Amino acid sequence: MNNCKNCKTEVNQNYCPNCGIPITLPRINGRYIFKEITSVLNFDKGILFTVKELLIRPGQNVKHFIHEDRNRFVKPLIFIIICSLIYSVAQHLLHFEDGYVDYGELEESAVAKIFDWIQANYGYANIMMAVVIAMWIKLFFRKYNYNFFEILILLCFVMGVSMLI
Repeated sequence: MNNCKNCKTEVNQNYCPNCGIPITLPRINGRYIFKEITSVLNFDKGILFTVKELLIRPGQNVKHFIHEDRNRFVKPLIFIIICSLIYSVAQHLLHFEDGYVDYGELEESAVAKIFDWIQANYGYANIMMAVVIAMWIKLFFRKYNYNFFEILILLCFVMGVSMLI
């Protein structure tokens, strides 16, 4: 007989019947690390499936996510974070948006510094912009029956796909 390390219940099986914690933890190896990385990046829920569906039928799939089934797709906040990460890495490696904005006379101003930061961190700036855009959409389209968080979910999907494109 062993005692559970979590709740001190006597256990005679592999898992505690009270709290469900395993009695012995498996060793940490390469397979464990790979499994943790894929679970954090939600490859087990289908990020490629989510991207494909949002490219083919974006409105229908977002509406289905908000009103019917939230288990089919990667969670929206994780989705936009992953897309931002992919976008930021690709932009830093390929430099495809260098010189996007011409500052002219504003090179030493605060506005130029903000534009520089946005250009260098566009993926992260999109996450912050989504919150502001959601507030404005809620204000302008308040007669529709969507709350702020549902609009934010829509924007996470839209901005994530736009960064991938």
